[in-house]
Amino acid sequence: MKEEDVVARIAANPKYHRLVRTRSSYSITMTILVMLIYYGYILLIAFDKDFLAQKMGTDMVTSIGIPMGLGVIILTILITNLYVRRANSEFDDLNAEIIEEAYKQ
Repeated sequence: MKEEDVVARIAANPKYHRLVRTRSSYSITMTILVMLIYYGYILLIAFDKDFLAQKMGTDMVTSIGIPMGLGVIILTILITNLYVRRANSEFDDLNAEIIEEAYKQ
């Protein structure tokens, strides 16, 4: 079986087009979410330092900016985890199915 034939079968498979469309929209959504969180925090640092410098309580030394920065890191890790879980399950399964169908024909 020629490699060109397999590539043509994959490209003609509607499941392949669904995979590309779904994976692209999901990755774009996740990228936008991460960028909003990260750049939102950076813009807050740039334009509202006084808010981030506020102490968390009357007897506390920690400012609001520290847990918010930690939150940015944790949210980024969680979003990455969500993407990897979906990619390793749904996307990889569909990919294997498409390849299997291409070699059967």
